[in-house]
Amino acid sequence: MANGKTNQDEINAVAWKACDTFRGVVDPSEYKNYILVFLFLKYLSDLWKDKKEQYQKEYGNDPVRIKRKMDRERFVLPENCDFDSVYGKRDVSNIGEVINLALEGIEEANKAKLEGVFRNIDFNSESNLGQTKDRNKRLKHLIEDFADERMDLRPSKIGSSDVIGNTYQYLIGKFASDAGKKGGEFYTPDEVSVLLAKLLGPKPGDRICDPACGSGSLLIQVSKEVKDRNFSLFGQESNGSTWALCMMNMFLHDIDNARIEWGDTLNNPKLIENDALMKFDIVTANPPFSLDKWGAENAGADKFRRFHRGVPPKSKGDYAFVTHMVETMNESGRVAVIVPHGVLFRVGSEGVIRQKFVEENILDVVIGLPPNLFYGVSIPVAVLVFKKGRKTKDLLFIDASREFEKDKTQNKLRSEDIEKILKTYKDYKTNDKYSYRATLDEVKENEFNLNIPRYVDIFEEEDDVDIAKTQKEIGALENELSAVQKEMAGYLKELGL
Repeated sequence: MANGKTNQDEINAVAWKACDTFRGVVDPSEYKNYILVFLFLKYLSDLWKDKKEQYQKEYGNDPVRIKRKMDRERFVLPENCDFDSVYGKRDVSNIGEVINLALEGIEEANKAKLEGVFRNIDFNSESNLGQTKDRNKRLKHLIEDFADERMDLRPSKIGSSDVIGNTYQYLIGKFASDAGKKGGEFYTPDEVSVLLAKLLGPKPGDRICDPACGSGSLLIQVSKEVKDRNFSLFGQESNGSTWALCMMNMFLHDIDNARIEWGDTLNNPKLIENDALMKFDIVTANPPFSLDKWGAENAGADKFRRFHRGVPPKSKGDYAFVTHMVETMNESGRVAVIVPHGVLFRVGSEGVIRQKFVEENILDVVIGLPPNLFYGVSIPVAVLVFKKGRKTKDLLFIDASREFEKDKTQNKLRSEDIEKILKTYKDYKTNDKYSYRATLDEVKENEFNLNIPRYVDIFEEEDDVDIAKTQKEIGALENELSAVQKEMAGYLKELGL
């Protein structure tokens, strides 16, 4: 702690160490909920405390004015629902129930922003946290970890509200790494989110949507591209616990106007306006790859007629998500979606849908990314960008699959890799062994197969072999070998072997 200010790295380290309480006992995909909720509780409590101290200095012993000011804050923290109250009861035999009651009180007092956020997270769960004695011990350790003086999250100590948001994002990334395949269900790596955000180029006033928003990291990254925080965020997430993490993530990033719905986007879209699907300027997502049993049997009865181009296969929901996203673009909208490579070339109904997207002239660029960018998914992926009002019928293909940084078990896009993709997209030109601007006729000739190697030739010719020089080198090596063999034979003779 330097100059009385809490350091970002220190907060991250303390929060990550708190996970030791659960490691080896609770699955990472589960214990993330308890850690992140506790971080949320600690921040609310410290922020409330900071504000109260500020008003006490300003108004002295005038409880009425202090209360009036506190009632106008972004949220209300009821009495005995703060972290300090929980800390004071850390030795009681029903500490899990105490924490649950504190969270219920906070939710009840802030229904407009936090209704339902804690309903899926039970600190008194025997199945997740163990039998009473073990559970109490773990929760006491958790409380004491967050009581560390370096975890003082008062704005007067951390200096910026970005710090708590950064810690939340840091933890989500770490949990995704630990959770393996399950990690990809709630987190898009930062550098991929940055790429999508910059490809879309949101403008002030835009309505931005992620229909498979996970913990909200992609939505937040896109919003950072907009000046003056003049944007509206919308999202939907099917997993209740992950939806709760997204709601907390928005709150911790000071985004109070986000509308995040809980439910199945494909079978029960909830972002509705005037009995029709809401339309957006920006739509982006990293949806689950090749989702099995996504609801194809209900597609024919879809009242929003999203699947008029064709119904995707029952066992692969990729084009169901892509279609939904395209249908929610407004007349000047843009879509960027991450998909597995099979989406580019699989035939059947997917081939029909792909052809119609091209013929409607809304698909703008196909970008191949490196393998192993996502947690639990080692395959290479692609980004499809759709745009209304295109001024050309050509289609750009970019092969960015070979340029990345190896980072332990994951690959990462470097800033220079992202910049190269963005410049190539902006220029919209052919670049040898990297990009190709294809005409509509060329795409037709390929029967609307969008597999990138059909358009971007990355073959590297090998240098011509100098036969005479190579024969001379082989002869020299053979002479060296013969001399060594003779020398070895002499040594063996001297040894009598």
